[in-house]
Amino acid sequence: MDTIALILSIVGCVNWGLVGIFQFDLVAWLFGGAGSLFSRLVYTVVALSGLWCISFLFRRNAITGNE
Repeated sequence: MDTIALILSIVGCVNWGLVGIFQFDLVAWLFGGAGSLFSRLVYTVVALSGLWCISFLFRRNAITGNE
């Protein structure tokens, strides 16, 4: 679960980087606009994974890699 959340957060970071630097929203471009149902679903899943990644700050094993 942690790995999936981290990968999705990275996808979100790359997308926001593209928006910030080039004004290009990759998710919207791939899935038919920012308002399309699938784009909104991707944005929501990425946001939830980002919230999950906040828990990494409070878990010692996430930093050291020990389970």
